[in-house]
Amino acid sequence: MPKLESLGILGIEAAHWYVHDLERSRRFYVDGMDFAEVGGSDPELTAKGRQHSAVFAAGDVTLIVSRPVGEGGRAWRWLKKHPDGVGTLWFRVKDIERTFGLLERRGATIIDDIQRATDAQGGKLASFSITTPFGDSTFRFVQRDGYRALYPGMVFHPQPLGGKNRFGLTHVDHVTSNFQTLLPAILWMENVLGLEQFWKIEFHTGDSQERLEQGSGLRSTVMWDPESTVKFANNEPSRPNFKASQINLFHEDNQGDGIQHLALAVREILPAVEGLRATRKVDFMDTPDSYYDNLARRIEVLNIRRIDENPEDLRRLRILIDGAEEHSYLLQIFMKDAATLYREPGAGPFFYELIQRKGDRGFGAGNFRSLFESIEREQRSQGRI
Repeated sequence: MPKLESLGILGIEAAHWYVHDLERSRRFYVDGMDFAEVGGSDPELTAKGRQHSAVFAAGDVTLIVSRPVGEGGRAWRWLKKHPDGVGTLWFRVKDIERTFGLLERRGATIIDDIQRATDAQGGKLASFSITTPFGDSTFRFVQRDGYRALYPGMVFHPQPLGGKNRFGLTHVDHVTSNFQTLLPAILWMENVLGLEQFWKIEFHTGDSQERLEQGSGLRSTVMWDPESTVKFANNEPSRPNFKASQINLFHEDNQGDGIQHLALAVREILPAVEGLRATRKVDFMDTPDSYYDNLARRIEVLNIRRIDENPEDLRRLRILIDGAEEHSYLLQIFMKDAATLYREPGAGPFFYELIQRKGDRGFGAGNFRSLFESIEREQRSQGRI
């Protein structure tokens, strides 16, 4: 297939959450993750949209979090069907007209025509949205020329409230989503968004067992936009034990396909994880001691050979490492999902990943397996598998 013309994506601008409890989200982001609350919806927009929104920011990570106000709004409709989750991803683009034209010609399902706004300082904003195969999540494409507010009807607080980003979050590294049937989503990403395949893997978390009587089978394909380096990791369940696969369990918990986690890049993962653990507002998935018992061998086999960190610090903080060439690696850790963190199914199966890349741009197969084994252990402890 010939390479398609780029949509001109510059990066991920924001993720828009719909939640039952905005105060709980505020405590998590401000008190736990050290985000600043920078603003929110004004009374007119709140009444018109029937939802109240707050905007949180840390580095280049921006989150809009909305709760319903009465019935009929987008947040209310989402939460009638799903638990808390990411309903919209926003993407910055170079030229909104060009992006719109390319998507229209490729058969994208466009929700609205280009919406335009101008602020009091003459800044301009243009945007439109499309439906996606990511369950009920939509994508919004945005071009801004000096328009300061995130959207019309957003008002900034006189001073940001709360956090100072002391954990060093920088940007969204990648988006991971789960599907019951992956191929249509991959074809859509190729033929509509113009993304390219970056990485692919298939495994079973119990494949060391002779009969594979337990464990989670899955296939994963990572798609990316080479120009912006925006990456999407996409999973589907596979046999045997399709119904018990954690991908299928996500589908059931989420009431459909959708975004499973966002990976947030950090400048220095060791102090970030240490600080986050100290807040007691954030909890991470565990990794067995055997992973760290074999770490020296793992670093040798992966040809990383040398790392800057003390391996005992990685063990103490339960941070994972992967890579594929000498002194080029990544470090990552995964938080527990919101339903587990709050002991409430309505909080949803979404979670965050923290990642620090030290030369490695990929998705290490070993850590990928470790993530899913960690999820599986958590589900087993809850008696779900």
